[in-house]
Amino acid sequence: MTIHQAIASPGCGCDSQDMLHALISIDEALTRIAAHTAPVGRTEAVSLDRAFGRILAQAVRSRSMAPAFDNAAMDGYAIATSALTGPGPWVLPVVARVPAGQAVTTPVAGAVAARIFTGAPIPSGADAVVMQEDVQRDGDVIHLSRRPEPGLNIRRAGSDMASGATVLDKGQRLGPREIAACAAAGAGILRVRRRMRVALLVTGDEVRRAGGAREAAQIWDVNTPMLTASLACAGVEIVASAHGADSLAGLVRQLGDMASQADLVITTGGISVGEEDHVKPAVMALGGETLFSGVAIKPGKPVSVGRIGKAHWLGLPGNPVSAFVTWQVFGLALIRALSGEGPIPTRRHVVTASPIRRKPGRCELRPVTLAGFDAEGREIVSFEDATHSARVGLLSLADGLMFLSADAESLPAGALVEFQPFCQS
Repeated sequence: MTIHQAIASPGCGCDSQDMLHALISIDEALTRIAAHTAPVGRTEAVSLDRAFGRILAQAVRSRSMAPAFDNAAMDGYAIATSALTGPGPWVLPVVARVPAGQAVTTPVAGAVAARIFTGAPIPSGADAVVMQEDVQRDGDVIHLSRRPEPGLNIRRAGSDMASGATVLDKGQRLGPREIAACAAAGAGILRVRRRMRVALLVTGDEVRRAGGAREAAQIWDVNTPMLTASLACAGVEIVASAHGADSLAGLVRQLGDMASQADLVITTGGISVGEEDHVKPAVMALGGETLFSGVAIKPGKPVSVGRIGKAHWLGLPGNPVSAFVTWQVFGLALIRALSGEGPIPTRRHVVTASPIRRKPGRCELRPVTLAGFDAEGREIVSFEDATHSARVGLLSLADGLMFLSADAESLPAGALVEFQPFCQS
């Protein structure tokens, strides 16, 4: 059994430490994002074949019943069960052939049958469809040995959707299943929110394009391709992507230009308090403001959210695992709030595969892998002994994040912890 209720500890315990009084909890950070972020205002109409990945700005309602008429659920023979007299078997002449997509002209009157195919309308007078495997056909008659129940193998009109029924609410992302529902509802044109415009600025003098030439003290850039892929999954429009300048003045120019054309500016690195950390000073130099700067978590403590002019700003840490973890928790929450989509799916409870010993103080978000179920049917997660903010190699094996309360110093195997699956969008 998978448990979805939240663990009853305030803010995951992140804000329970006096020494961390300047930092806010995960839950407080998410609350601030939800309270201070409104969806982008503009909407547009798109055809159904161009709607994949978009966010509904208006509810979708069925234009008619679905199905629109009683129809056959399988290939067979339509009959009137009331015409089957006596104990059987019965011999019924086949008086009509009813393919899908054609109107019915011949009724089933009395002890007769109509050859019918999946999706074809039920002839008047018929109240059951006997599948072809259950009859023996001999020329123009069928032999039926078992009495069918009325309604057998018939899809009733309106059994899927009633006319005018709400099929999808606004705020839903349109994936294959949602698009199928829209098509069944006859909704060929949908009102959706404009794609959110995002600009990405990755800082760090040491980073170089993945696979390119690099010197001894340089590293390949992980954050740009990782976040570009994440943004593509989120269905946004990337309007700019650049490597951050190595000076405060250069960053001010870049961030100002990005903020003028984007709904959201994302930066990585440069948000701590070191001499080379220029991103927050650049944001402040542009008249920006912070909603929060610093969360009591490990990894990713410096994560920041604010505004630069009319654009929202998300400041992620520079270490790739920290950037990915904070993107999953805070970045997706911000994206969904700006796009009008609902909140990130609720965390659920899982149990640990092995004991844990750790240093308390901050809520730890540790990548974990789903590893089956225990004897009580609860999901089990396996994990490394510690979280390393720069080790990217194992991320591809992880399924989500385990939340370890700030005050938890040790946990036994089988301990109940919160789990948030990685979002693919």
